[in-house]
Formats: sequence, C-alpha cells, structure tokens
Amino acid sequence: MRLLSIIFISLLFFSSCFLVPKAWRKSGESFAKIQKSTDYDYKLRMAEKYYSKKDYNHAQQLYDDLFRVMKGTDHFEDIYYKFAYCAYYLKDYMNAENLFKGFVEAFPNSPKSEEMDYMRAFCFYKQSPKVELDQTNTTKAIGFMQAFNSMHPGSERVKEANEIIEKCRAKLELKDFQSAELYYNLRFFKAAAMTFNSLMNSYPDSEKSDQYKLFVIKSNYQYAGMSTEEKKLIRYEQVITDCNDFMDRFPESKLKKQAQEYLDLATNTIKALKNEQVKKAS
Repeated sequence: MRLLSIIFISLLFFSSCFLVPKAWRKSGESFAKIQKSTDYDYKLRMAEKYYSKKDYNHAQQLYDDLFRVMKGTDHFEDIYYKFAYCAYYLKDYMNAENLFKGFVEAFPNSPKSEEMDYMRAFCFYKQSPKVELDQTNTTKAIGFMQAFNSMHPGSERVKEANEIIEKCRAKLELKDFQSAELYYNLRFFKAAAMTFNSLMNSYPDSEKSDQYKLFVIKSNYQYAGMSTEEKKLIRYEQVITDCNDFMDRFPESKLKKQAQEYLDLATNTIKALKNEQVKKAS
C-alpha cells in the first residue's frame, strides 16, 4: 500500500512538470537571465517590452535595476516616468506617490511634470478609504488637487481635479454626518446639536443643510425635555429660535412642516411652563 502511494505521488509530480507550458518555464528562465545581464541597453529594451505588454511586475524589477545605473543619461527621465507608473499600476499607491513627487523634483521643466503633479494628488485619492475609516488621505487628496489647480489653472485636468475634490468633500461630509447622527442615536443631544451646527458651518453649500438644521432643532428639543425645571424654559426658547432660523433660511424646504411642528411643540410647552410658574407663585 505504501509503495502504491509513493508511485502515485511520483506520477503526479512528473505529470505536473509536463503540464507546465514550456513557454512559462522558458519565460522564467529568460527573465532571470535578463535580470542578471550587465548589458544595460539590452535590459532597458526588455523593460520597455514588458512595460508595453503591461507586465508591470517584471518591468518594475528591471527599471529598479536601471534606475541607479542610468541616472544622468538621456534615458533616465523616461525610466523614472515608467518606473513611477509601474508602482501605480501595481496599486502600490504610497510608493507611486513618492515617485511622482520625485519625478517633478528631478525634472521640474519636463513636459510631463503637470501630469506627474496630477498623478501624485490622484494617488492620495486612490488611497482614500471607506467612510468609516480615518480620512487623512481624503483630506490630502483635496489639498493636493487644489494645489494642482493653482499651479496649472489652464490644464485640461482641472475639471477632473474639481470632480475629485467634490467626491472627497462628499465623503468627508458623510463621515461628519454619521458622527453627528451617532451622538443623536446615543441620546447625547447637546453634543448632537453642536455637531450638526458644526456640520452646517463646514459645508455651507450642502444640499442637506436643511436636514442638518432640523437635526439641530430635534436635538435641542430633546435636550430641553431632559433638562432640570429651572433650565427648561430657556432651552425651549432656543428651540423656537432654531425653528424661526430654519423658516428664514429654508422657506422652500420639504422639511418645513416638521420644523413648524417643533415650533408649535416648543411654544406650547413654554406656555405650559409659564402657567405652572404662575400657579406656584400664587
């Protein structure tokens, strides 16, 4: 039985060797030979060949070998350019960003420097994570895209840069909204009101400003209801102030009816509180 097992494993091994295409084995052997070669012109030609075939992994390895050797030659700018793009296409955006930056520093007068400036900013956008995570790279993407627009105001890429800026701002706004909404859902109403107010100030042109203002009203109304008797009156008055501000700022809002309901509730509650105070005084 043991002998049969050994024979079976041996057959599998030899069959697998024959099943591997010769082209693959040859390709592996030839790349190792290319990489070991000291004929740098030949190595450069092969790097170009791999790059043109979108084999960025092999191209990157050869460009890395050539990067130091051909520094200062006529080929170096093109090597740097493609070396940076290899990292980008391999989704190594952190390394790609550094290489795009390095290209501009090494060749500030290159016709490709505008493209490299844009790609550096774009790498931060590509590293922008899900809304729930830290948005440092999203903020950096906005900053670098704005810097690109300032440095290249006539560029055809300005439109794309502005679109990315808007997408990043929308993501930051959504994250801030989720934070404010969490405070509300956890019944931290004072913090919720402050956060929604901050949200309105941070995104004054947002299409959701009326929604944020309604949350301020709702938060302050709930906060007033949880307050001690001596503080309820002034806090319900704040709700009325918020409601009147809503009416002035968003006269056409679909949420106006809800704001009016809270205005009526706060007004009636204040009347009831004052009546109670009168009764106690008498």
